Order: sequence, then C-alpha cells, then structure tokens
Amino acid sequence: MATARTARTVVAAALAAGLTVTALAAPALAAGPTAPAAPAAAKKDHAATRAALQAAVDAGVPGAVAQARVDGRSWTGTAGERGGDDRFRVGSITKTFTATVLLQLQAEGRVDLDDPVEKWLPGLVRGHGHDGRKITVRQLLNHTSGIYNVTEDPGFQEKVFGPAFLEHRYDRWAPRQLVALAMEHAPDFAPGTSWKYSNTNFVLAGLVIEKVTGRPYGKAVENRIIKPLKLRATTVPGTDPTMPNPSSPAYSTLGGGPGSAVHDVSELSPTIAHAAGEMISDSADLQTFYRALLKGRLLPKAELRELTTTVPVSAEHPDFRYGLGISWQKLSCGTEVWGHGGGIHGSLSEAYTTRDGRHTLAANINADWTGDTQAVIDAEFCGTVPPKK
Repeated sequence: MATARTARTVVAAALAAGLTVTALAAPALAAGPTAPAAPAAAKKDHAATRAALQAAVDAGVPGAVAQARVDGRSWTGTAGERGGDDRFRVGSITKTFTATVLLQLQAEGRVDLDDPVEKWLPGLVRGHGHDGRKITVRQLLNHTSGIYNVTEDPGFQEKVFGPAFLEHRYDRWAPRQLVALAMEHAPDFAPGTSWKYSNTNFVLAGLVIEKVTGRPYGKAVENRIIKPLKLRATTVPGTDPTMPNPSSPAYSTLGGGPGSAVHDVSELSPTIAHAAGEMISDSADLQTFYRALLKGRLLPKAELRELTTTVPVSAEHPDFRYGLGISWQKLSCGTEVWGHGGGIHGSLSEAYTTRDGRHTLAANINADWTGDTQAVIDAEFCGTVPPKK
C-alpha cells in the first residue's frame, strides 16, 4: 500500500460506515507550507482515470463518477450505474468549507485562530482531561488538539454505523450532544504534541462559527462560499435526510464482511456529522471550490498561507501532511496536490487540485465496503492505470 494512500485513507474514512479512525503516531509538529511541484502532464483522453473508475465497479462498487479539468477543459467519466452530474454526500470534504469560513472571520478581525476554544465555547470542552483553555481554534482545524473522536465512541458507532443504523437513521444529534459524548473519553494526547484525525474538532469549529456570527454555521458557508461561487449543486442539509436530484443510491453493508447484505443508505440524518461532514455537492462544484480556494478567491494571502501551513501526520508518512481543514499529498509521480477525501454511509469522495488550480479532480463511488478512490487520484494526476485483478 502506497505511503500517501495509507495516511489519506485514515482521513477520508473518518465518517465511512463501519469504519473508525486509526491513530497515527507523530513526532514534533512542523510548520510552514510545502513548496508545490509542477503538475504532471495529463493525457487528454483520461484513459487511466476511466480505467480506475471501471476497476472500482469491477471490485463491486455499483457506480463511480469523476470529473477532471485541465487548463479550462473539462472531462466527465462514469462507470456502472451513475450519472455524470450526480450529487452525493461529500463527507469530510465539508471540513475544508468549515475551515475556510473561520479563516475568513479571522481576516475580518472577528476571531483569532490562536484563541482558546474556551473563549468561544466556555465550559464545553471539559472532562476526563480535556481542557478548552489549553486548546486553540487552530488546533481544531489541523487535528492537533488531542480531542477524542466522537465517531469512535462505541455507543455512537452501534447506533450510527452498524445494523442498528436502519432503526436510527433519522435520529437527530445536536452538535453539543456529539461533543458531550467525546468528553466522556480521555484525550488522545496533550494539545499540540501529536496529530490524530478527530471529527469532534470540526463539530467544535462549526460551533465557534455559530458563536462568532450568531447564526448556524451552514448559513455562513452558504453566504460566504456557496452563493459567491454559484455552487448550485452544493447544499448544507442541516436536518433534511433526503438527497436532491439528480443522484444515485448510496449503498452500504453496515460494517458487514464480504457477502453481507447491501442496504440503500441514501437517506440519513446529516446531524451525525454536522460541520465535520454533512454537506452534499457534485464533482463540478467541488472542483470550482478548491480551484477558487487555492487561487486566492476566497481568502487573503495571509489566511491562504495559514490554510496551507501543514503539520505531519506521522514520520512514516512524509508524503501526506495536513493543513487547516485541507490535506497535501505528494503522489508517486512527484505531483503535489491539495484537497480532501470524504467518507459517509455509502459514499466515498475525493476532491484535489494542483496548487496553481490548473488541474483539478473530484470523484465519488457509491459504496463504502470496496473500491479504491486513491487509485482515481493517482490515475488522473499521474496517469497510473490500476492493475487488473
């Protein structure tokens, strides 16, 4: 398994059905953006990407879709039962939207990322060793807070990720309820001393936005990103469990092994994810967002520099680093890309771009038990054709 893929899978699968996030040990954190490499030349026919989509379907995924854009020219590919303009749940790609809003608020002088969480959410991050007075907003955004990941809570997993999901799929979870569950567990490490992916971090980030703006975080995302960029397929569903059209069903085995029953999990309560992973979008909108973000259309230079200041995930994975709600990875061909992966029931997504925004990719498969989304990234940016099995 490729180095970057191992680390990226940890990030992308945070909300995937039946999966939990594995801790990755890390030494002292390093600061400073990594210099991007020139993008690799892509074949205009996108044959490798097409092959990667088909490989996912051959592995048992009902359908796969990807769209790429190179120097202003777009290409869309599908395999299996998918539409090229399908909307899908983007999972943890939501995190980049959340982080962008907080950086915008900092640019306006309304919040400082080095503020302690306690300043904005007094008394909320307390218990079993957690202390919001010692954790900064920045540490929420780059996953160095040490705060326990709520999606690892056994009770939460039983209701949300296993077979009991079918009974509880429409349950509503308040964001403070999610944080309270996390506070029942000890932190993973002292703030700023290591790195571990935690969805609780971004539930808290969403609550900070709400405290600063006085409105739901989703309204800030809509007014500051979705509307200005005219992302017509992108929504923050809130409590709405349905999927807009056009979309294809999302399928899950709910944590079962090979041969397990497959369930349609398209409808679910997005409150299980809140600002960590509830959003819905399509391949075109995600590319527009990341291209605009990395080219400086959404953030001033100082905040963009902070967004792309990365910390290591672990010493074992130097080709994958994490910024503020965005990840950087160096692919096997040397191409460096920025973006995020996302996993939620029956939906695994990727959205990445070269630093200059000239080459972008967004892809989704509508299953969470098989399929290799990292192979789609390697195929598009490196021309790597996945081996036939």
